[in-house]
Amino acid sequence: MLKLFLANLKMMVRGRQALFWALMFPLMFTIIFGFFFGSGSGSVGTVVLINNSNTELAQGLDKALSESDVLKVRKGVNEQDARDLLKKNQIGAIIEVPENFGAPIPSAPKNIKVIEDPANSQVNSVVSGFINQFFIQTDYQINHIQPSFSIDVEKTNNRTLNYFDFVLMGLIGLALMNSSVQGIAITMANYREDKILKRITTTPLAPWKFVAAEVLSRLMLNVLQIGLILLIGYYGFNAHIYGNLGLLLIFSLIGGLLFQCIGFMIAAFAKTTDAAQGMSVAVTIPMMFLAGVFFPIDQLPKWLLTIVQYLPLAPLLRMVRTIGLEAGNPFSNPLNIEIVIGWIVVTLVISIWKFRLSDE
Repeated sequence: MLKLFLANLKMMVRGRQALFWALMFPLMFTIIFGFFFGSGSGSVGTVVLINNSNTELAQGLDKALSESDVLKVRKGVNEQDARDLLKKNQIGAIIEVPENFGAPIPSAPKNIKVIEDPANSQVNSVVSGFINQFFIQTDYQINHIQPSFSIDVEKTNNRTLNYFDFVLMGLIGLALMNSSVQGIAITMANYREDKILKRITTTPLAPWKFVAAEVLSRLMLNVLQIGLILLIGYYGFNAHIYGNLGLLLIFSLIGGLLFQCIGFMIAAFAKTTDAAQGMSVAVTIPMMFLAGVFFPIDQLPKWLLTIVQYLPLAPLLRMVRTIGLEAGNPFSNPLNIEIVIGWIVVTLVISIWKFRLSDE
């Protein structure tokens, strides 16, 4: 079996295009999301600030916006150029402070102008909320009033996390799912078309050794995928990883086994390579968007949430994020591992029942 395992690794390395895309597909997502949300940036967008007032209030707003972590501020742009940038979606909004705003004279303007694109709803809400909060705090200071009510924020932990950290753990699951499901299903279907599976039955090689060698070689690919994603995320985009990497790897590979079982199940029903490819895509694409790779699934409608939380990828991602982001115990919610094991058992039973090396 060791020789077969090494032979599978050699074939995997020699299939340079397949290996390249197995690694590059999740890495592209890692790099793209890293540029947008990584490097410790919590910014939701860029705004142009046109400050025509030199008053203390106007300068205070200028300073507050410039020091904000949620908005990137551009200055030195006139209104017409700023409008052009807004039309081209190169900025999210324009904040214009009129002349003499905040001056202690009766004719001083009381309003600032915010020019926004309705399509940039996230930036618009942040800009409006930020400015309103600034004015409320300023009113309290001017009138020497202490607010009657306030918020006491209690954090469950003191760890720094951002959206990129959330996505990075999701991309580990995405890489495992795509390479394992599609890799196994398409490879086995191709072996069947080329009658390689039938020829194996005429050799002294035990079928389980052939399957085990294939599984182990795929797990080695999974280890490489996980390592590259974490390295690029951590060193390239300052991702925050707090958990035990060994434990993270173990549970990720459990996920790899789960998706390989799904791949064998698909291969058992698909008689051609094209069919296996189509069935694999039909399985992986919905899970990529519904199981929580890019967005928390609790944002979904309740009726849909009750379904998708039991998809194979969803509980795996919950455990991976518990380990990697919270340094928590993956067994704190035993339902997650129960769902994963349940899927492994079901898909394994179906694969053993339907998958035959001698199938034409």
